[in-house]
Amino acid sequence: MNDTAAPLHTSARSADASRVTAWSLIKPYWVSEERWSAIGLLLLVIALNMAIVYINVRLNAWNREFYDALAAKNWNVFIHSMLEFSYLAFAYIFIVTTRIWFRQLLEIRWRTWLTTRFVERWLSDHAFYRIERDRLADNPDQRISDDLESLASTTLALSLDLLSTVVTLFSFVFILWHIAGALTFTVSGTVVTIPGYMVWAAALYALAGSFVIQRFGKPLVAINYQKQRVEANFRFFLVRVRENAEQIALYGGADAERKQARTIFQTIYDNWRGIMTYTKRLTIVNAVYGQLANIFPFFVAAPRYFSGAYPIGTLFQISDAFGTVSESFSWFINSFSTLAGWRATVNRLREFVRSIDEQHTREALSPATEHGGINRHLTDTQSLRTDRLVLALPDGTVLARVGEIGIDPGARVLVRGASGSGKSTLLRALAGLWPFGDGSIDIPVSAKLLFVPQVSYIPIGPLHAALAYPSQATAFTDDACRAALRMVKLDDYVDRLDEDAHWTRRLSPGEQQRLAFARVLLQKPDFVFLDEATSALDAPTERHVYEALLRELPGTAIVSVAHRDSLDVYHRDTILITREQVAAAA
Repeated sequence: MNDTAAPLHTSARSADASRVTAWSLIKPYWVSEERWSAIGLLLLVIALNMAIVYINVRLNAWNREFYDALAAKNWNVFIHSMLEFSYLAFAYIFIVTTRIWFRQLLEIRWRTWLTTRFVERWLSDHAFYRIERDRLADNPDQRISDDLESLASTTLALSLDLLSTVVTLFSFVFILWHIAGALTFTVSGTVVTIPGYMVWAAALYALAGSFVIQRFGKPLVAINYQKQRVEANFRFFLVRVRENAEQIALYGGADAERKQARTIFQTIYDNWRGIMTYTKRLTIVNAVYGQLANIFPFFVAAPRYFSGAYPIGTLFQISDAFGTVSESFSWFINSFSTLAGWRATVNRLREFVRSIDEQHTREALSPATEHGGINRHLTDTQSLRTDRLVLALPDGTVLARVGEIGIDPGARVLVRGASGSGKSTLLRALAGLWPFGDGSIDIPVSAKLLFVPQVSYIPIGPLHAALAYPSQATAFTDDACRAALRMVKLDDYVDRLDEDAHWTRRLSPGEQQRLAFARVLLQKPDFVFLDEATSALDAPTERHVYEALLRELPGTAIVSVAHRDSLDVYHRDTILITREQVAAAA
């Protein structure tokens, strides 16, 4: 749909969507209005990480002193080492605890910012509606809730861990290079010397392990992506059953839902078996790698130790430093599963961002909008008018040729037509939700439009807020709400405005429709469009709510889509919509 108030730039949107990267998801928070507090927290966490690295370096030196004291049976050095260890241990516990607290604070602040931003983009310009209508992305709720949480927490964990690993690596490489010394041996009469040979051994050991892990674990990225999708689908199914419990029970549909649950859960089971397979392989590789790492440094350092190059305390220090260097080189191995999950999360968020950015592009590329689609303009006129309006399906098939319609303030218009002729689609086009077709719609710029579907959305919460929707609860006083409820024969609820409930379950279909009429009486729109809004009401109640509208809102244009002949008396004009044409009669 093209709207003069919000022009569509297809090429720009498409170009932006194609550039969605992991960095484009991560960067915005760090250059936002919260950047200084975020950077301050990040620097604090980094400083705490560096303090932990320093303690680990001190503990490495402590290893040499402690084991040398044991070997020499030096009581004084032993006691001094125990005291030093106590200081380092308490400092380590304090710093680790503080670091976790500040990192979690940074995580929740980042996640809050991301969630606010994504929710705003999802709800802006009816993106949420277009994504569902055109099936551009599955389970946006899961992507906003789970994936954004994972993006913030996992990105911080991986990046901070990598930084600490790099600093640790350089610190312990320096230690290992100097204390282990060079390895000298003779090959065919040639003396070969390898300076810092323990460092090279650690690097080669880790690189070999990384290569094997990458070979065995690469499919985990795709499997983790699939896991998030199938888990979200199953949760959505369960929510649907919960939300429609009464309808399912009345149909006796428990068996059908049970079979559907098994079918959907089978996808989780199959995906989990894939995860089990690749996790087993990774576990075997990691276990072999980890167990060999326990003895490998002693094996490599043994020649120089048995030659008397250094005492046993230095041997343990070398073993500890080798383990740290090897583990630092093995960051990819140790983080592979986390990286696979993070990559799957990023892919899902990239897909979600593209679906938001490309929603208008999909509409522009539809055969039904190749000539511009339905143009919706805001004008200074008092009447709502259409010009050469044609309603079509997304594939270009013409649904109805509406032509010219004029709805003046205070009009009473009844829209009729066979099921599937395009009556509800006409209301969607007037609301700006249906761009497929041709022609234009002129909307008074200062007019307030309210659309009431057959089944109205009722938010969970206090009845006052549910009644005021989509306005804030504070927009209407309790007295105004009570008066509106009485006018639609909901007297039993006038004293329950503060009651918090799931009102869609609490109210009958007829009560829900009367609540929707009470909203209209509160909102006092300039144009109200009622789409089969009294289908659940008996004739006397229908007459009562329509008479209340006519009495309380004499200047409001009322447009009703309905099949009942009983509504003729409340309308002066009729619009008859049929396939490929429209007939209007006074």
